[in-house]
Amino acid sequence: MENEFITVGTDGTGAVRVVTLNRPEKRNALNAKMLAELQAAFSVEPPMAERVTVIRAEGPSFCSGVDLKERDTNGMAGSATAIEEMLHAVAMYPLPVVAVVHGDAIAGGNELALHCDLVVASTSARFGMSLAQIGLAPTWFLANKILEVGGPVFSREMLLLGDPVSSTRMAELGMILKAVDPKKLDDAATAVIFRVAANAPLSLRAMKAVLTRQMQFRDTIEHDDVDAMVQAARQSTDAKEGIKARLEKRKPIFTGD
Repeated sequence: MENEFITVGTDGTGAVRVVTLNRPEKRNALNAKMLAELQAAFSVEPPMAERVTVIRAEGPSFCSGVDLKERDTNGMAGSATAIEEMLHAVAMYPLPVVAVVHGDAIAGGNELALHCDLVVASTSARFGMSLAQIGLAPTWFLANKILEVGGPVFSREMLLLGDPVSSTRMAELGMILKAVDPKKLDDAATAVIFRVAANAPLSLRAMKAVLTRQMQFRDTIEHDDVDAMVQAARQSTDAKEGIKARLEKRKPIFTGD
């Protein structure tokens, strides 16, 4: 599959693979093809030379989440399967994944960053889950990642309020590795990336497997009733109104329908 919205490259040794979100004019919003490209990029078996994969982005934003303009036509109107499958591929990639977040990571962009093993962000970047503000709700899989990383108290703040959170606070809470001055982001990220890449490859694979396996228990908890509630919210009149209002840059009028 030829990539249209991401680029994939490596450093001179092949130890570091770089996946770059490349839809800057849309703030790297995720449409169906971009989701498929990302999933494919993280569904391959890493070559022996690889030690770490980096996710970066072009333009002022890291990722603004699912493309709302295409939401009703790209297969994500009633289901979050596509984004879940992509994030699962990132989380289960056999080697460490480092996100370098230079700009806002909102909704699906926030999830993408937090599904990486390490996140280095600019102090100008913000993270957030704005779904409640447009009548949507995160699936079991997506909410679990917030709870896993942020704990119960902060998860309530991020999900119920929906307001963006500074990268500095995210670092203070231990949700990301560090937040640094924008001018120092590349140097700080490079230091982390090459520190990981210098480690033993078999150890990296084993440790990644230990971390991912121990966190998989969450998916076995019965949650069909929760899925039904999320689905109802996603297909509601309020969701249509919320998305329309966000695109029109106005306050939504919710009715509970």
